[in-house]
Formats: sequence, C-alpha cells, structure tokens
Amino acid sequence: MASGNASATDIFDPRVFRAGLPHARFAHLRDTAPVSWQNEHAVDDWPAGPGFWAVTRYADVKFVLQTPTLYSSWLGATQIRDPEGTDLDFIRRMILNMDAPEHLRLRRLVAGAFTRRRLEQSAEQIRARARTLIDSVSPAGHCDLPADVTDVFPLANLADLIGVPAHDRGLLLSWTNRVIGYQDDEHAQVVRDENGRPINPRSPTMLRDMFDYALRLAEHKRAHPGQDVMTDLVNAEVDGQHLDDAELQMFFFLLVIAGNDTVRSALPGSVLALCEHPDAYARLRADLSLLPTAIEEMLRWHPPVLSFRRTATEDTVLGGQPIRRGDKVVVYHASAHCDERVFADPFRFDITRRPNDHLAFGFGPHMCLGAHFGRMQLRIFFTEFLQALPQVELAGRPTHLTSNFINGITHLPIAWPT
Repeated sequence: MASGNASATDIFDPRVFRAGLPHARFAHLRDTAPVSWQNEHAVDDWPAGPGFWAVTRYADVKFVLQTPTLYSSWLGATQIRDPEGTDLDFIRRMILNMDAPEHLRLRRLVAGAFTRRRLEQSAEQIRARARTLIDSVSPAGHCDLPADVTDVFPLANLADLIGVPAHDRGLLLSWTNRVIGYQDDEHAQVVRDENGRPINPRSPTMLRDMFDYALRLAEHKRAHPGQDVMTDLVNAEVDGQHLDDAELQMFFFLLVIAGNDTVRSALPGSVLALCEHPDAYARLRADLSLLPTAIEEMLRWHPPVLSFRRTATEDTVLGGQPIRRGDKVVVYHASAHCDERVFADPFRFDITRRPNDHLAFGFGPHMCLGAHFGRMQLRIFFTEFLQALPQVELAGRPTHLTSNFINGITHLPIAWPT
C-alpha cells in the first residue's frame, strides 16, 4: 500500500467538504490515481483508522456497486469509519449492510411497502405542504432555505409515509442531525466513553432511544394498523417469514436517516445550482416541461450522498490497482458524476442533459428503494417553488455540512423581489 497522501489529494477529511465538493482533488485523482490509497488520519477527537482505497472514476464506482461478490456491504458495513466490533453484528441487520441471500430476502419482504401506487397516493398532501411552506416565507422576500423550508419538508413527508405521529416528528430531526452531523460543529453531540474517547453516534448504544421508539411504534401499528409503511413492515410476510425486531429497528433507522437526509440535502443543493446558473434557472421557470431532466441534472450536480464503503472479499485488482482481501474500498459518487469519460462537458449544468446516468440513488443490488419517493418530492417541490416565487438569488454564502458522507447544506440565504 502507498505510504500516504499529500494533503492536496486527501478526500477523507470531512473538513475538506466544508467549502463544497473538492472538484480539483477529484479530477486529479481521476486522471492520475483513480483507485488511490487514503490515510484515515485522526480528525479532532476522532481516532485514526487503517485507511482505504478511494474509487473516483465512474466505471470503477459502478463496477464496485454492482459486484457484491467482490465488494461486500456485510463484511464491514457501509461507512468509512469501522464500527465497533461489538456493534457490527447488529448493524449488519440493516438491509443497506447485507449481501445475498439475506439482502434479497429482506428486500422481498419490504418491497411491497414502496410500490409506486402507494407512494403516489401521498402526492397531493406533499404538494399542499410544499405550497404552505413556500407561502410562509414568500412575503418576506428572503429566507434561509434549509432552516425555514427544506429541512421541514422531507421530514414531514417521511413521517406521514412511515406513520409517525405529528407530535413525534421533532425526534426524527434530532436523530438525523445526531447521526449525519456528528462531524459538524453545529450539529455534533459528542458523548465520550470512560477513557474520554468519542462514541460513534451510529453505535446502537447511542441510538437506543431511537431503536426503542421503533419497537413501540411497531407494536402500536400491530394494534392500530394504518395506511403507512410501518404497518406494512410489521405485517410483511414472504414464505412465512416476517421481519424480526432487529430488522424492524434497523429498517426504521434507514428510513429516518437516509429517507430524510437525501431529499433534505438535494433540495438546497438544487436551488444553489439554479442560483449559480441563472440562465438555466430562467429557462426552467419559463418551461416546466423541462423539470424531469432538470431534476436528474440537479441530482448529478449535487448528489446527496458523497461516498459509500465496501470491503474486498478476496485479493483482486481494480482500476489497475491490486486490492487485498479485507481492504476498505470507498466509492465517490460525487467524483463519478464529473467523470468526462462518461458525462460530456461535466462542469456544464445542463437541464436538458440526455442521457444522464448518474448514481445519486446508487446502482446494483442496493439501488435505493425510495428513489421514486425522492424524485416525486423533488418534482412536486420545484413545481411549486418555480411558480410561487420570482427568480431567487443568493443573499449570502452557503454553509456546507462538515461530512465525508452526506453532501449537506445547512444554511442557504436566498432573496427575491416582493
């Protein structure tokens, strides 16, 4: 393995992403070391790790995602930082961290809860919510988009979908910030062990309140079924098999965190892209029929998820680089989306781009179950946003989440004429 990275090619450190996507670093790696060794150095109080291979070209990223026999989700789970050994068995009960055949079994069990027909039933409620939120800021002529509008929007939509009562929705936001924002000064809630070391916020111990809530909600839905995903999950059955408690808990975790934060990140990222490209913005406002392709370009331009980790199951070669069994292999969607080997003129924001085979919702067996729901929320939100407000402009610098996992924007000041 390489002895280390110069700081100019470090794409592990979450602080690198504070200023937005490090396009120059990604481009350098794509051109010179598309599968490169990254030192997993200590960051603030977080200890160093063993390091990993960063995969930055589109073709290699796609190959890793579609080849679970070589690149496992189960061996070490899917986050860059290794989980505590005592946590790994429980974390492996999440569908995101499974390989076949368990992954296929669980996907079959839950697929019925995410049919297009079921998701589309909530479209009018989502549309009304988007309109209400936008109308609430419209008279002022300015807002902080995430804080005032887009943090609330997907959270409430998700709570309705899952069947979480309105009075508990604040819990969802708290849990999401705790898990996603643990490296960020604004959102971090650092808890330390008896030796003074920070405890990973994804640890089951740290999320006991969330997992306990999931089981209470499941029990409530058994007794009082509703037209919601949690009811479907507690009743899901294939060949006489049901989800056990740990699987229910981990699926609730996945819905709350991934189901919320992907759209929560995509919305302000997409508005920022429009503000930075006013001609494309004006064209889209004038012709809403362009919205489907525009949304795909927004997802390519600002993918909600920066990276995902896999673990090599055997000695192999990727992008000409020997990989050893047990090595961590981390794919960078954000780099793959700007690979000129696949996307013509990738740094041109093109709302008519076709084809647009981005990887914002993953690829291969772990393709996101909620991709249709995410696209539907984006489509509805922007339909309302583009019609309700004049063309908005940036009113200050965006604040990016400090994270090497989620491409979040925590503050986006915008303004418009009233």
